[in-house]
Amino acid sequence: MADRQRADARRNYERILAVAEQEVAAHGGGASLEQIARIAGVGSATVRRHFPTRHALLEAVSAQRIEALCDRARELDGVGDSRDSLLTWLDDVIAYCVAARGLATALAYEGDPVHGNSCASAIEEAAKPLLHRAIQDGAVTAGVTVVELVTMIVGIVTVTEHHQDPAASAERLWALAVAGISPVR
Repeated sequence: MADRQRADARRNYERILAVAEQEVAAHGGGASLEQIARIAGVGSATVRRHFPTRHALLEAVSAQRIEALCDRARELDGVGDSRDSLLTWLDDVIAYCVAARGLATALAYEGDPVHGNSCASAIEEAAKPLLHRAIQDGAVTAGVTVVELVTMIVGIVTVTEHHQDPAASAERLWALAVAGISPVR
């Protein structure tokens, strides 16, 4: 009987995750957990048993994209100009966040060190070598952190999500953040 329950629980988890991926793609990080439960054919308590918080659900939905971004950071580490490598990776983060609704929400730090954020932690660890190298080369201001860069990206993606062309708006704001607002003298 216990094996059957484990198999049922596993099937419920997979069904909930599949429905959540569709709902998050359609409605972003604010997708209704009750709607996800309804479409998956389970109770909302079952959804909460597998995913105790909305953030936990978004992290599970975003796991493959997070791994791809981590792989990309490792791929760019030590390659070419350190500033270009870092900015290429950050551009990829923005592109992924715009394309994968809910990913920016999954990366947002909630400031809870006890319960952490596995997506944000993975991204931070993967990006540290890129940022460290750029700082050592004098291409990025000392003291800048991955958390700050990701927080800026999350903000940009979040505020442009409903623009007519979210990708173009996010890219423009990111370019402005990178260049600064002062003209070159």
